[in-house]
Amino acid sequence: MNAVKFASFLIILLLAFSAKAQDSLKTLSAGQVMEIVKQFHPMAKQADIFVDKAKADVTSARGLFDPVLKNEMAEKTFDGTNYYSYNRPELIIPTWFGMEVSAGLENLSGSRTPPEETQGKTSYVGISIPLAKNLLIDKRRAVLQTAKILEDASAVEKRTILNTLLLDAMNSYWNWAKQYQIYNILTDAVKVNEKRVGFTKTAFRLGDRPAIDTTEALAQLQNFELLKSQALLDFQNAGLELSLFMWTGNAQPYTLTLDIVPADDIQLKNIAAAQLPELNNLLQDALENHPDLLIYNYKLDVLSVEKRLKFQDLLPTVNFRYNQLGKGYDVPQIGPFFENNYQYGLSLAIPLRLSQGRGEYRKAKLKITETQLQQREKQWQVENKVKSYFNELMALKSQVALQEKALKNYQLLQRGEEIRFQAGESSLFLINSRENKTLEALQKLQDLKVKYYKTENSLQWAAGRLIPY
Repeated sequence: MNAVKFASFLIILLLAFSAKAQDSLKTLSAGQVMEIVKQFHPMAKQADIFVDKAKADVTSARGLFDPVLKNEMAEKTFDGTNYYSYNRPELIIPTWFGMEVSAGLENLSGSRTPPEETQGKTSYVGISIPLAKNLLIDKRRAVLQTAKILEDASAVEKRTILNTLLLDAMNSYWNWAKQYQIYNILTDAVKVNEKRVGFTKTAFRLGDRPAIDTTEALAQLQNFELLKSQALLDFQNAGLELSLFMWTGNAQPYTLTLDIVPADDIQLKNIAAAQLPELNNLLQDALENHPDLLIYNYKLDVLSVEKRLKFQDLLPTVNFRYNQLGKGYDVPQIGPFFENNYQYGLSLAIPLRLSQGRGEYRKAKLKITETQLQQREKQWQVENKVKSYFNELMALKSQVALQEKALKNYQLLQRGEEIRFQAGESSLFLINSRENKTLEALQKLQDLKVKYYKTENSLQWAAGRLIPY
């Protein structure tokens, strides 16, 4: 075993398993499973990658505001005539307010240069400002705002992924715990019936019991041995299902072995005394913090940015550019403006019908309305799920209490039948029948308890609270 694998193995042991003092079995609790899933499961790590990708998108969007250094060079000579020679390095600095600041140098020479151009060496500092369209928001500002919103949304998406992942893991854990309890119940039943077969055979040899009783006792034992074998198989398969959620630190799957058992003893849990959460608190918490609902807020924020951007298409394009010029490569003297050594330009354009702008803006508003309707529908679904699981949890709590009482009655009936048998007033067949009913009641109690724990987890999942926020 190499160092990485050995370290990962130790992490699993430290986080997940605690050895029982009374035997060699190691235990695994529901809380430990949740920690392992959150730390090591591939889907949990993919959720982290999803967040990191959103952060990378923000960095990429910020690149739209990076300063740009560029240079234009051109030269033309024909038939011995130098038409022009042109060199223009320029630094452009975009700003958040839509304005661009620029500075550059220019060297122009030749005999056929345009008359509006200045020959020789010049320098300039200038600004370019949109006065209508793109003044309040433009595409690059919209891209950055959207990237920041999606970065925050990625953390909520991560909670959604983990919330569902942990629910699946907990369902597998409690199914594994149930199968372990059933296996223990049947193991104890086999032990009891092995002793009963021995007692019956001894009683037969002494002439106290008929030969048919030995057959009756042996048939009961064989039936429980068969059920125990099936229970062991079910426990092994439930462990394999739970192993799908068990991973090591170096992204290697971990298979649960038979010497690892559930730490949570279902039989010892007093569900009847358990305190149920307040429904109103659950509903309020769900509406305020459920990741599936929060994500709609981010969607609406993104659509709001899109709507503001689409509104710009309804405005005329009015762009103003001003350069303060300087002679040579000296730094231009700023001001007084529009008196000397300056250059400016003003451009104006507007579609006469604004058809595209009106259509895109209307579609942006419809997207917001559509998302708001989806959000309301999702809120109603979340509320109903919380109420449904809460009602189920209350019913299961009552059912567990009733089944515990029923189990006690079946145990009393079995004990009474055993006393009658010892007094010669009953038969082994009736004892076996009572025992079968007791075991059925005990297994049904385990089923109800596990269903209670699963529903408890489902209630927390429905409220979006399986993963902390």
